Amino acid sequence: MILFETPRLIARHITQADIYELLPIYNKEANMRYISSGKHQWTHTELTNKYRQVNQNYHLGIGIFALILKSDDSVIGEAGLFNSFDNLQRLEMGYIIDSSHWEKGLGKEVCCGLIQYAFQTLNTQTLIARMYTDNKASVALSEKCGMAKTESGHTDDGKEYLVFSINNTCPLNPEL
Repeated sequence: MILFETPRLIARHITQADIYELLPIYNKEANMRYISSGKHQWTHTELTNKYRQVNQNYHLGIGIFALILKSDDSVIGEAGLFNSFDNLQRLEMGYIIDSSHWEKGLGKEVCCGLIQYAFQTLNTQTLIARMYTDNKASVALSEKCGMAKTESGHTDDGKEYLVFSINNTCPLNPEL
């Protein structure tokens, strides 16, 4: 099922076949450097179990979605909306794009697409994104998509992080 589209991407539910294309993305250190655990050695079973667990709420329109490049129907990553606060009015967003597709503007398409989908389709009130401070690309991208820094702190292992948020009352001006 397609959840949203951007000019160059489709975000849809993950299929079992997608996991074979997502596994090399998860096993590339550059792609996983800023993901919470930084783990970059996944098995097919581990990834399948992760998606099975996270995607139990697909019926609510949230979970992790496959990102499909329209030009060749390839899976280039994932994007997700998460009920991290047990409140469907305040969701967390995240995404992973394979490094071979970086610096092409696809991150902005995904970020703006998630924002529009959350606000216009799910009627979410607040959307947040958490990232490590040294993830400069995600910090800049959050700002480009209209998000504002609302919080900062340190993880249990001492890494500095930032929280960006946007409210449904903010004017959306994502120029994809």
